[in-house]
Amino acid sequence: MPRIVREADLTWEGSSAKGTGTFTAATSGAFAGLPYTEPTRVFQPEGHTSPEELLAAAHGGCFTMALAAELTKARTPPDRLDVRCTVTMDEVEGLGHQIVHSHIEAQGRVPGADAPAFRAAADAADAGCPFSRLLRATAEVTVTATLVETTGG
Repeated sequence: MPRIVREADLTWEGSSAKGTGTFTAATSGAFAGLPYTEPTRVFQPEGHTSPEELLAAAHGGCFTMALAAELTKARTPPDRLDVRCTVTMDEVEGLGHQIVHSHIEAQGRVPGADAPAFRAAADAADAGCPFSRLLRATAEVTVTATLVETTGG
């Protein structure tokens, strides 16, 4: 795989407590002006995103592609994968706020695969996912993998 470089542009105006910012996908243009604020980051999102939500999307997206690749390598490409990634930030004594956990919950419709094979593919995907490795440097990463019954597979 070639070296991958992607960019995002961010703006922030005002203090931490009362300021506002935006995220824009500089490389792809896939999103622009996603709003974020400190109050909506900590309390209710109210239609705003946060760095933690974007991290959850990035980790979940990377894992999902890795899982599809592992299943395809095992000659059981998925019909469908449904994945939710939950990132938790918490106060850590002496360190301030830190990402402490990322949990992936994956469900898959995978004709020809059994539950142990799906679990093995999920474990391999987690081990190979660059975001899982990055997060493990300071946080716990867990994965739940459930194979959904398929008919005719």
